[in-house]
Amino acid sequence: MRTGLYAGTFDPVTNGHIDILSRSLAVFDRVIVAVAKSTPKATLFSLEERVAMFKHAARNLEGVEIEAFDGLLVAFARKKGAAAIIRGLRVVSDFEYEFQMALMNRRLDRELETVFLMPSEEYTYLNSTLIKAVASTGGDISQFVPDLVAEKIREKFGKS
Repeated sequence: MRTGLYAGTFDPVTNGHIDILSRSLAVFDRVIVAVAKSTPKATLFSLEERVAMFKHAARNLEGVEIEAFDGLLVAFARKKGAAAIIRGLRVVSDFEYEFQMALMNRRLDRELETVFLMPSEEYTYLNSTLIKAVASTGGDISQFVPDLVAEKIREKFGKS
């Protein structure tokens, strides 16, 4: 069984994240979504909230496990028996950062590959930061995130 590891902050999970997860299931038998506890970014949602929202968003996808993790991603991937780390590439500006991370991960574990997947065109501009910015000003984000996530964001910003 080939296992892929899809890691990120997912603050919050977007339809673009779900798109990458769905695409990864065409390549891997099992995908573990690793929701990062530690992040240099301040998060809107707690780790528990981010895990719960992703679990809800991916509830209809078979072969998916969602877990929180802390520490070195390569060590977590090794512990879980992952063959590869899955990363989404939306635009050219993502590439430089993702390429550096992939090379560092390769130096830390030569057996662990990084697989880059492109989202559907409709999600290439989408990211969690934009979602939060639109929601904080009362904009409608329902087309960009799963229903539960839209509801939780509205609650956070008092826009219910």
